[in-house]
Amino acid sequence: MPVKMYKSVCMFLPAFLFTLHLNAATPRLDSARTRQKAKEALVFCHKKGYDTQYCILIDMSLHSGIKRFVLWDFKKNDIAVAGLVSHGCSRWPWASIWSADKPEFSNADGSHCTALGRYQINSRAYSNWGVHVKYYLTGLDATNNKAPGRQIVFHSWELVPEKDVYPSGTPEGWGCPAISNNTMKLVDPILRRQNRHVLMWIYN
Repeated sequence: MPVKMYKSVCMFLPAFLFTLHLNAATPRLDSARTRQKAKEALVFCHKKGYDTQYCILIDMSLHSGIKRFVLWDFKKNDIAVAGLVSHGCSRWPWASIWSADKPEFSNADGSHCTALGRYQINSRAYSNWGVHVKYYLTGLDATNNKAPGRQIVFHSWELVPEKDVYPSGTPEGWGCPAISNNTMKLVDPILRRQNRHVLMWIYN
């Protein structure tokens, strides 16, 4: 190999290996797990009479700095919309990112935690946050059945970024699944068109 070419390769290699390391280390949504959850969600929707065109899946096992919110299209068996989503701050300061990779979950009032489980997405209303749209939620499991009393709703929040921010995280609220403004602008028209309740499933 000519000396000039050798030097060029030597200069390029460290940067290439560093980039490769970053790509390998960055977590990603597990497509196989998402598809399995979607499959289980569809069975539930058929059984309980929920919408069988769309559902929302939120994988809280993932770092909050990557897209873990999914609007799933049952007909296409694929993701229709994906985005970042907040989780509850628990004992940490509001709007911080202290628990980006280790959220605490609770159904208790005042816990400021996200509650895991399946939710029924209810009526649309005005929100003081984001694009001023919110959807009321009913918790369908013992792990999240206090959602209405805790004022847990689905809304957008101007602090939620539009793109992945890993290794940083998404600002944490008081337990509501809050998405970015632009993501809500994509999801909201779809939810408004559905004639039956859409299922939201938050899991870990």
